[in-house]
Amino acid sequence: MKVSLEICLVPIGVGTSVSAYVAACQTVLAEAGLEPQMHAYGTNVEGEWDEVFAALKRCHEQVHDMGAVRIFTSLKVGTRTDRVQTLQDKITSVEDRLSGKTPG
Repeated sequence: MKVSLEICLVPIGVGTSVSAYVAACQTVLAEAGLEPQMHAYGTNVEGEWDEVFAALKRCHEQVHDMGAVRIFTSLKVGTRTDRVQTLQDKITSVEDRLSGKTPG
């Protein structure tokens, strides 16, 4: 099953800067063959359910290996059965409405 996921992984007790941990997780996701789309407060990723969640588990393992003893992760998970819809499809749909290409 295809899944779209927004991940916000926060290592706790590592100080105020978490960019090294975010970068490590981005690398894990990319090495899993996914195409992470980082934004200011998280990362969007899509793919097969088992592959995406296995990569998320590896993110946790990597961040723990870097010294974070505690991690808080929030997720938004979306699936569809009626058709295939990519993250870019969702963005394009809104952009088309904003530009007037698709009627309101």
